[in-house]
Amino acid sequence: MVPEIELDNESGESLYRQLYGKLRDAILSKKMGRGEKLPPTRELASTLGLNRTTVAAAFQLLESEGLIRGHVGRGSFVVGPGALDWQTLAPAAEENWPPPAPPVQISFAASRPSEALFPLDEFRATCREVIDSPAASEILQLGPSSGYAPLRKYLLEQARSKGTAGPDDDIVITSGCQQAFDLIQRVLASRGETVLLEDPVYTGLRNVFQHGGARVIGIPVGENGVDVEALERAVDKERPRLMVLTPEFQNPTGTTIPEKARAAVLAMARRAGVVVVENDLYGELRYRGTPVPLLKKMDVSGDTILLSSFSKIAFPGLRVGWAIGPRHFIARLTEAKQACDLHSDQLSQAVLLRFAESGRLAAHRERMLKVGAERLDGCLEACGKHLPAGSRYTRPEGGMNVWVKLPEPLDASEIASRASTEGVGFLPGKHFAISRPHNRSLRLSFAGLEPGAIRSGIATLGRILKSELERARAAQLDEPAAMLV
Repeated sequence: MVPEIELDNESGESLYRQLYGKLRDAILSKKMGRGEKLPPTRELASTLGLNRTTVAAAFQLLESEGLIRGHVGRGSFVVGPGALDWQTLAPAAEENWPPPAPPVQISFAASRPSEALFPLDEFRATCREVIDSPAASEILQLGPSSGYAPLRKYLLEQARSKGTAGPDDDIVITSGCQQAFDLIQRVLASRGETVLLEDPVYTGLRNVFQHGGARVIGIPVGENGVDVEALERAVDKERPRLMVLTPEFQNPTGTTIPEKARAAVLAMARRAGVVVVENDLYGELRYRGTPVPLLKKMDVSGDTILLSSFSKIAFPGLRVGWAIGPRHFIARLTEAKQACDLHSDQLSQAVLLRFAESGRLAAHRERMLKVGAERLDGCLEACGKHLPAGSRYTRPEGGMNVWVKLPEPLDASEIASRASTEGVGFLPGKHFAISRPHNRSLRLSFAGLEPGAIRSGIATLGRILKSELERARAAQLDEPAAMLV
């Protein structure tokens, strides 16, 4: 039987997580038995005075932990814990990523391209060409851990033509940049070494080093990317093994490090013997302005490790990325990859190679740049029109994300809970934090939305923010003044 549930609207914790916690406790304590049916989401929402999407999000969390199971047409039932205590044997991380979110009509939560823009006819044609080719049998066989040889050759030649790979560099194909981060952690930072990361930073990057046992230190990000002076102080004080930077359209802030600052970063790294890892995941998505040379291109020593991927410019689901760096280091990454998964999927590699060589990738990129510019413009225009006075936001020239800092005393996590009930989703700044809370900040990922939806979503968000700001400031005025004695 579902226990009596009381939720606290004034709590800093979102309502769906409170509900999830109450139901989870009831299941683990066996107050709700295996096989017991939960009330329908609409009924429970009505009983508790909640939006149905809030209840659905709590159920989603419970199902992801294997505590309940939903059956179409029948409802959700308690599964409960098994004979082994898996919570003790395999404790959950402090924070799930990506964080479960209630279903919403307009979501700024995911930094990824819109599947509506995928050129499916061209993709199907590419797949047919690869499967019908004489190399099909070889492609479907086990391959080298370093990656599909024709793709490696193509990417390395492209990089050398741009000056981002030298004669002593090599390349390894990875399952997206995420695996590249993991392999670098295994090779360079698996024994508590210090790693410098931008703060805020993409959570998957932070987690891979923290979970791998590295000592992670966050360096603040300003309007021009990472704070170079703070980075230099950390290099001198902390003696890090490596630093990982996203100089172009950083996730989550969208900021870009200027060329002069990039030169300073390389100089300090060379003096201190620190490995520089450059994440160039968003570099192909420049919509306007003057391109800035990559760190890898500017580094005369050739020691910078360059990471990139097809994920943001083509098809994220194919999971094809790569790392370029000194031959000896790439050999070590390849050994680590062999121990993980032998090699990345060769069919995906062959399809993307054909997609690029056929000219279809270049044509798709042109469309992505045109559409991306329209969506960025819509996002910035809506932010200027609808966000309350005192809000600050980045103005990137490309990428997929805009970072917003709210006026005091607003808290982005509290706003996210209310916004989700009105059909708008986003990720609060706390999800990207390392050593600074970023409670007043949030990320707007605009690339997956039509301009109309972007404007509508930010208009709704702006209305909520202004309402919450007025309420918070009125509450402050109503507080009694301190008595002087």
